[in-house]
Amino acid sequence: MVDNKDLLIINALKDDSKASVARIAKTVGLPSTTVHHRIQKLKADGVIRGYTIRVNQGLLGKKIAAYLAITVDYKLLKKKKLSQHALAEELGKLPVVEAVSIITGISDVIVKLRVKNVEELNDFVTKKIRNYDGVKTTQTMVILEEVID
Repeated sequence: MVDNKDLLIINALKDDSKASVARIAKTVGLPSTTVHHRIQKLKADGVIRGYTIRVNQGLLGKKIAAYLAITVDYKLLKKKKLSQHALAEELGKLPVVEAVSIITGISDVIVKLRVKNVEELNDFVTKKIRNYDGVKTTQTMVILEEVID
């Protein structure tokens, strides 16, 4: 069971995944040994699944971020013996895709992607995504500003 002290440790790691145990201990007001053991337990329990970095994609040339809402053609997926989950996993393998989620509402799947320019976005949506078996419709929403990453 995760308690408030664990949440403080998790939040400290979310702020800086490279922070030392000593620094986290000072931040959360616990002894270093306690923080170390709690982090190990959180890892063993699967609460902490790994550490990552946040990248400034614009500096890597990927200046356009967008969400792509996809409506699934379930009849076609069934004929092809595919599932919505399998389609989502396939989309997640594409190099410009950052995240894929199965959702409720008007659309069935939402994809977060990042590309170099509008032309690449257009090609990705019209030539790649719309040709996938099971994709019925798409709606592209360009991100104007990412407030919280």
